[in-house]
Amino acid sequence: MLHKKSLDRIEAGLYVVATPIGNLRDVTLRALDVLSAADVVAAEDTRITRHLLAHYGIEAKIVSLREHNEVRRSDQLIDWMREGKSVALVTDAGTPGISDPGAVFVGRARQAGVPVWAIPGPSALTCALAGLGWAFDVFCFHGFLPQQPGARRRALQSLRERAPVMVFYEAPHRIEETLTDMQEAFGAERRCALLRELTKKFEQFKEGGLAQVRAWLAEDADRRRGEFVLVVEGGAAVEPAPGVDAERLLALLCERLPTKEAVRVAVELTGRKRNELYDLALRQQARGGSDSEES
Repeated sequence: MLHKKSLDRIEAGLYVVATPIGNLRDVTLRALDVLSAADVVAAEDTRITRHLLAHYGIEAKIVSLREHNEVRRSDQLIDWMREGKSVALVTDAGTPGISDPGAVFVGRARQAGVPVWAIPGPSALTCALAGLGWAFDVFCFHGFLPQQPGARRRALQSLRERAPVMVFYEAPHRIEETLTDMQEAFGAERRCALLRELTKKFEQFKEGGLAQVRAWLAEDADRRRGEFVLVVEGGAAVEPAPGVDAERLLALLCERLPTKEAVRVAVELTGRKRNELYDLALRQQARGGSDSEES
């Protein structure tokens, strides 16, 4: 499809351009205008961007800007923009800087006094939430969780009692492990929505408890292919129990339970933060308030 060029020239500066997350028809007309008129297109993967531009009959000078060369290439592109050139920044899919390269470049461009314009468009985050049908006023976007299993589990444990809806991205080779860790951290019944291959031919949606979604994923190897968005219901915020002497309670629990278990029970009964109570337990033990040893 040939895009009829509506702009022969655009102002010098940086244009942050959102591109389709799957279906190439989701690109905006303004994005096509900018991509066809820019002096340079900075792309995360030049092959993917060439495919998009060729689909619309756009010829452009393309350079690579990805995670590993973002700092070095940013300086070069900023010099070009200071010389009067226009640069369009794109990633493989969606909006640059949102769990994708680009934020470093945009920040350095602004610090250098280069004009920056964001060209809105597709985003897996908003696409997932718009088609979900959950009623909520607040959500937290966490992007990709840590790749290392231990770090990922610690991150999820820290989110266990967060009240807002949580949104995550995940890759196919980690999706099963991530759902397993989420079930361990949040519980088997915590509501979850898995959105796979958004806007693409094999788009799928599954909603249910974490255990149910995990079992559905395991039923078919094809369901574990592609890119994923996970939306997880927030936990109920714990209100501190009135009139509870947390220090006295913790001291009594530590006389009868290992430290970790005592802290866990105290958190549930008082609503105080785990780290706060754990530190308190250690101080009590240092003072001789409890001889219990951590297990």
